[in-house]
Amino acid sequence: MSDEQKRIEMIQKALPTIVSVSVSKNIDDLCIKKPTRVFPVFERDKKNIGSVTDRIEGDQLDFGGGSGFIIDESGLVLTNIHVVKHNLLDYEITLHDNTTYSAVLIDTDPIHDVAYLQIKTNVKLPALPLGDSSTAQIGQSVYAIGNVLGVFPETISRGIISGLGRAIEAHNEDGKEMLHALIQTDAAINPGNSGGPLLNNDGEVLGINTANVSQAENIGFATPINAVKNDIADIKKYGKIRRAFLGVRHVIITPAITRGLNLPATHGVFITSPIASQSAIIPKSPADEAGLRENDIILTMNNTELNEQYTLEDFLEDAEGEMEVKIKIIRGGKEMELVATLLERPKR
Repeated sequence: MSDEQKRIEMIQKALPTIVSVSVSKNIDDLCIKKPTRVFPVFERDKKNIGSVTDRIEGDQLDFGGGSGFIIDESGLVLTNIHVVKHNLLDYEITLHDNTTYSAVLIDTDPIHDVAYLQIKTNVKLPALPLGDSSTAQIGQSVYAIGNVLGVFPETISRGIISGLGRAIEAHNEDGKEMLHALIQTDAAINPGNSGGPLLNNDGEVLGINTANVSQAENIGFATPINAVKNDIADIKKYGKIRRAFLGVRHVIITPAITRGLNLPATHGVFITSPIASQSAIIPKSPADEAGLRENDIILTMNNTELNEQYTLEDFLEDAEGEMEVKIKIIRGGKEMELVATLLERPKR
């Protein structure tokens, strides 16, 4: 069999696992449940109220949607958080054969911009196999699949892995977030197909298509699938993500942060709150109980160095609630060690 025929068969096998995610809500329900929590334009942007009325279809308000893919025959779907918008909304999943199902939002992982939806069905569904993103190599062929612009379903783009371990600040209408350790690809990731899979030549998922650079040609990013495998295992076993929780607000130390704040460290995290009204240490959290303070610098967790490539969020993702951790910090120019007992992350 030729390489081209193998590729065609791989794509044909993958297509039935690709889904379209539609997000909407009954208008009367929104009025009852404080619509400003899910659509701020209702309250603060009256001049653009036309953008709201354009989204009304009958008694439903359309919030858009995006792509996703099935990873378990029970109907567990991966997509991006910015696709699902908010947990007060209603979700409909459309399959390859145009069959539609209702779905519920199981949990979200804001660190990696990943959301987990469960299709409401007793039918066994086709699912994509998960690959090993730690084996990804620059120059490797990859394929991005998704529903582009909500108009062109199951669009496939082919490219290569252009870079690994990328960090970006991703923006959408709800705000911005820092994403780390991403796979960069020149396979086109267009509006509407974020949330879809990035596949290798064997049809295995290497990543979740997440973002692109609008000012450039063919610069897209995907969350490595290995980054969410622990979350997937938690959801299958417990029905939710059980990430560990420390309880600090912080910034990652970069050369610019070191210079700008004149810090005595070139790596780690600086405990500080971006909002004056919020404490950098969450009261009664493991950090509070351990004696961490604002302006402390965390250098290591359990002797593992924190840096731009391996962040505090990465450490907590691999940790578990009730785990005791040793925290090396700098306070007042002096190194010291504290001990904290992590808790399970509070439900958002």
